[in-house]
Amino acid sequence: MGPGLVTGASDDDPSGIATYSQAGAQYGLAFLWVALLTLPLMAAVQEICDRTALATGVGLGELAVKRFHRAGRAILAVLLVALLVANALNIAADLVAIGSGMQLLHAGATWVWALFAGALITVLLVLGSFARISLIFKLLCAALLAYLVVAILVTHQWGSVLSHTVIPHIEFNKAYLALLVAVLGTTISPYLFFWQSAHRLEEMRDEPGGGAKAVPLKRQSPAQARRKQRTSRLDVFGGMTFSNLVMFAIIVATAQTLHTHNETDIQSAAQAAQALKPFAGHFASWLFALGFIGSGLLAIPVLAGAGSVGLAGLLGKQWGFSRSVRKAPVFYGLVALGTLGGTALSLVHVNPIKLLILVAIINGAAAAPFLAVVMWVSSSRRLMGDYVNGHVAKILGWLTAAIMAVAAVALFATGGVSL
Repeated sequence: MGPGLVTGASDDDPSGIATYSQAGAQYGLAFLWVALLTLPLMAAVQEICDRTALATGVGLGELAVKRFHRAGRAILAVLLVALLVANALNIAADLVAIGSGMQLLHAGATWVWALFAGALITVLLVLGSFARISLIFKLLCAALLAYLVVAILVTHQWGSVLSHTVIPHIEFNKAYLALLVAVLGTTISPYLFFWQSAHRLEEMRDEPGGGAKAVPLKRQSPAQARRKQRTSRLDVFGGMTFSNLVMFAIIVATAQTLHTHNETDIQSAAQAAQALKPFAGHFASWLFALGFIGSGLLAIPVLAGAGSVGLAGLLGKQWGFSRSVRKAPVFYGLVALGTLGGTALSLVHVNPIKLLILVAIINGAAAAPFLAVVMWVSSSRRLMGDYVNGHVAKILGWLTAAIMAVAAVALFATGGVSL
């Protein structure tokens, strides 16, 4: 239960939940095979990002400075600014989802809870200790168990679920392909790469013996290094498995209820929870709502921190929630800009679906270049030493980059960019 679990769980934010709900409601069980496809790809990419932190003791932003010349660093800086913008838009959509979830639970108006959640998260990130923030992250992961419960409650056709999982059901039409691109884009998002590396480094800084700095594996005893790499891999693979299980459960639950009853036009996680009531009852509906409220509270700090970590590192500035505001002012300024900017956007009645479409465009265009950066860094023996990518990591990493590049092209080709 470490950075891998938190990263995997944060991937299932309300925007992801809305995408998976739409897939299940519109196409039934047809998208289940995608969960099986993305699991090894996600696990490989996040293990690579995690290993860069373990091997070097520094973040991806700092490693990019060492790996690339001035032109390469300038391109990466533009990509990171775009990622910060995309994350702020995603934060706004997630805050609206949290507010909508609280409204479904009859707790008050959407905008009140969106404002409260945005302010609370900003204060916690700026003033809270990393140990407290990390503990809260892990507790919020439990909210996603709600989707596994909902799927078990409503599913009666497990044979069909199994067959759709192992046998791809693909439709070659514009709507299906656009939704497939959206599912891939929300599952393998650029902010996850930076967060996995950053959170692992924060954990390493918190370990005895390192002081304020992370001690890389090459400076640890061989036995310690092997144990650390083994437990870290288990954490990452477990976190990615949990993330994909949640995705799987959401598709199953909405397919067995909404699709069966022709409720196919789901545009948000809150709408999916509301639509479940007539078919699955209030209990399932409330569980669904609690799931995306918890996941939103988890994902927003990750979204705010991920791009901030990368850009601060690229600029040569200190970063991390384990450091004080005085020691890392640029990092905390970027974090506050993301959370407060997202909070402001959530209050001006901007259509959250349009925000998510714009986020999908930016993430879809940026995922492949960011993956290329990760692969170039992790394949450098000068930087990684004995922990450089092996053959399997290279194949899966570059395959994922290729798939995301094709997805980005398909996003535009299918007309999925219209606002």
